[in-house]
This record gives sequence, structure tokens and C-alpha cells, in this order.
Amino acid sequence: MPTSASRWPTRRIAVLAYPEANSLDVVGPLQVFASATRYMRLYMAADDPAPRISYVTEILGPRAGPLEMSAGFDLVAGRGIDRVSGGLDTLLVAGGDGHAAMARDQRVLAWLRGMAPRVRRVGSICTGAFVLAAAGLLDGRRATTHWRHCGRMAEAFPAVAVEPDALHVRDQGVYTSAGVTAGMDLALALLEEDCGRPLALATAREIVAFLKRPGGQSQFSAHLEAQAAEPAPLRGLQDWILESLTEDLSVEALAARAAMSPRNFARVFVRETGWTPAKFVELARVDAARRALEESAEPLTVIAERCGFGHPETMRRVFQRHLKVAPQDYRRRFQTAPAALAS
Repeated sequence: MPTSASRWPTRRIAVLAYPEANSLDVVGPLQVFASATRYMRLYMAADDPAPRISYVTEILGPRAGPLEMSAGFDLVAGRGIDRVSGGLDTLLVAGGDGHAAMARDQRVLAWLRGMAPRVRRVGSICTGAFVLAAAGLLDGRRATTHWRHCGRMAEAFPAVAVEPDALHVRDQGVYTSAGVTAGMDLALALLEEDCGRPLALATAREIVAFLKRPGGQSQFSAHLEAQAAEPAPLRGLQDWILESLTEDLSVEALAARAAMSPRNFARVFVRETGWTPAKFVELARVDAARRALEESAEPLTVIAERCGFGHPETMRRVFQRHLKVAPQDYRRRFQTAPAALAS
């Protein structure tokens, strides 16, 4: 039976948008909270002990009115920042092509500095992190942004510890997320903080999110990298690598498979993918292993062998280097399958 939201606590979630923002950065996180409220109202059992919250969502702008998104259509800011001095629970800053202009807008930056102590949570999606950083809100904190812009952010803001591979990062009450759809992962994580994991997972199912990805997971996907390879020999080879992680994947063996000299193969591979062959192979093995740790209960020895590491200790060293965590700790944090059979 549907439950009444009239007696639930209300929390206002606002996203700061601006001209040339990414529309999904704006509406994606807001939809997560709106869908959660709808689920609680219509489908949550009356005896479910999970906290119930009525989320109210809002788009803010430097000024009220239509804002042209980078996609070419308008979203409407119900209020401009000059009309907001309190009453928000969570304030997120969207990313997008217009983020550089916002990071130079002293009026916006001063408003963010003034609002940060008045809200329970402040955060960003994608390149919105540049706006938070320009306001000084990320100084001395860990943060992330879209993988393509992490190097630029680290160079521009040396007081920020940029984590280029994380989906989202929380540090001292400030939240940042990677590109675009990672904003929805961040919203689901915030929802989990408020209402618990079961409600967050139920909301993910409601919005047909394939997987609720926790922060700390890698932005890298070997399968996406392979799909992005245009030249037929390399794309076919990358697909083969993903299916053959236990094979000899040395540069010499891969070059022979591509009918190229090792030197030319290595040069073309870097030019077309941005990775050395050895680096791509290592990341592909990490990608396969972390997915197995998340989705299966197989022992580490089996996963290490199947993903081409050969031995769990080798897998542990590679995980520590790339993800800063041991495989068994990664499994405890991110596993969605039943408890592991063995470590």
C-alpha cells in the first residue's frame, strides 16, 4: 500500500547549472533523488525500517531563467543564487563546457564559499570540480573529475589531491565525482548514506541502472577502450586480448598476431589507444579481476589464474599499484554476490 510522505523529513537537493553545462550532470542526480522519493511513497512496505525522506529537487543558476545546455536545449533555473542563502541540504555543481567561465565568476565563487558551511553536503559532478576548486573548497582534500581533465586539474590546483581513477570521492564532507553518469553513482551513494543500501539498490533498479557502482572503482574499462579502437587490426586484437587473458600477451606475441614488427606495433598501439601494450594488458587483467571480485564468490586463486595473473600475490601487487587496495579488501567493499567461498 502506498505510504504518505506528509510526515517524512524534507531535504532539498539542488544542482547549480549554468550556460553550456552538461544536461545529464544536472538532471541525472536530481532524478535519482526524485525516483527514491517516488519509490518510498509508492512501493516501500509499511513495516520497512529504512528511514523515509521526502526529497525536493531544484535547479539553481547564476540567475533565474532558461540556461542553454551544451546539448543545445534549455533547462530552467527556478532561482538564481542571489535568492538562495539557506534551506538546502545538498548542493552539487554540474560540469560541462561552461565550467571554465564559472570557475572565473567571482560572484559564483563567493556564493559557493558562503553556502558551503550552510549545507550538509556540497559536491560536484564531472568538471564541476573545477568550480569547487576555484572557490577553494577542495584545498587539502582528495577529489576526482572526468578522467580526461584530471591532469589539467592537478596542474591548475596543486593544493588538491586529484584521484584520476575513482568514480567518486568523499573527503571531509565534500564530494566529487567523475564524468557525467558518475554523477548518478554519486547520488546513489548519497542516498545510501541517508536511507541505507537496500533503498539505494531499489532506486537503482527503478531507474534501470545496470549496476550501482561504489566510489573507488576504476573509471577505466578495457571493454570500452577496445570499442574505441578504430583501426580494424588493433580493435580485433584488443577484443582478442580481453578474451585471452591467460595467453602470452607480450609485445612480441601481440605484434606477431597483428603481423607487425614489435617496434612498429608498440608505436601504433600507443598512438591509437593512448596506452602501451603492456599497460593495456595489465589494466585489462585488473578490470576483469575486479569485476569477478564484485560479481562472483570465486576464490582469489581461481580469479588470479583466470585473469592471467597466475598467482594471487601477483594480482595483489598489481591491485595495490592501480587501485591502492588489496583484492580481498576490494571484494569486501564492493562485492554484490554472496560472500566469497575463500580468500
